[in-house]
Amino acid sequence: MSAQSNAAPVIIKRKKIVAGGGHHGGAWKVAYADFVTAMMAFFLLMWLLNATTEKQRKGLADYFSPVVPISRVSSGGDGHFGGDSVMSEDTLVSDGLGASSLRATESRMARGVTGTEADTALEELQRRIESALAGSSGDSRIPAGLKRHILTRVTDEGLVVELFDLAGAPLFIESSAEPTAILVALATLLVDVGAMVTNPVAAEAHMRAAPVVLRENPVWEVSTERAQAMRALLKSAGLPPERVARVTSHADRDPAVRDPMAVRNNRIEVIFLRRPG
Repeated sequence: MSAQSNAAPVIIKRKKIVAGGGHHGGAWKVAYADFVTAMMAFFLLMWLLNATTEKQRKGLADYFSPVVPISRVSSGGDGHFGGDSVMSEDTLVSDGLGASSLRATESRMARGVTGTEADTALEELQRRIESALAGSSGDSRIPAGLKRHILTRVTDEGLVVELFDLAGAPLFIESSAEPTAILVALATLLVDVGAMVTNPVAAEAHMRAAPVVLRENPVWEVSTERAQAMRALLKSAGLPPERVARVTSHADRDPAVRDPMAVRNNRIEVIFLRRPG
């Protein structure tokens, strides 16, 4: 009995064997692979945004979201108005080309207002301005190279005639509201050709940002003076004063190009407004 009581107890240890050893706990690898793929897609997207133009990006967006209308307009209606109401402001479009009175559009898009005769008159005015700039109108008073300073576009607001600076050929004397001969010639052209319509006119002045931080930045004052100078030029060229609807100064708050200090941002916009005079 004493020998059995002094014997060491027998301990049985059972070892659990897991099948497929070495392959457990690999879920983090899948998560990491998904993360790397997402980052690659993100950097590819950022590169595409930086390397493409607005027109190219719109083409890519249209490719991934095609629209297949069943009629000429995207609403799909087949009645007299093709799904549109009499007032296009009430129209629900699904192709992204709709417009409202607050957003300008190209001439091929809906403008959100009615008035075919007014549209035709503005488009004819645009054609005559471009014809005069091209020299096909036979007007010998127009200096050569004037066409480089002007762009026209029909928007929801009306016909916008944009006059802008070029390197070495400004519209105003630097940092002043004194017009150059180029702007005087452009104002005369606009009044002569614009006599075919009676639409009210708006003048808006824009300027580039100052290249250095100034204690007192005169951009607002100079921009306001330039807008008033343009109004005076139009009046002296023969535009009736009652046709001037507004004179606006934007300073450097609405640049035309990405670089706020670019010369291209120095511009005057003369708008033949769409509403009747």
